[in-house]
Amino acid sequence: MNAPRFELLCAVDLAIAGAWDDAHHIVQTYENDATAAWIHAVIHKVEGDSSNARYWYRHANRMNHLPDDPTAELTTIRAGLIS
Repeated sequence: MNAPRFELLCAVDLAIAGAWDDAHHIVQTYENDATAAWIHAVIHKVEGDSSNARYWYRHANRMNHLPDDPTAELTTIRAGLIS
């Protein structure tokens, strides 16, 4: 199921604000959505769970973003969602 854009924007905004658990709850609902998986990957990266982060980066087909700064990455995701 594709995630509604407004929910993904909410998850990104929550993650940027540091509300990781709330953001995580949203993206977990949409495991098969690539953007939700990418946000999920960033959340796990920030939490220091690198193996889980790698899993979600692979799921999102975004392994090239693994070394990126999380805040910049979330900003990039957000910009893509609002364009």
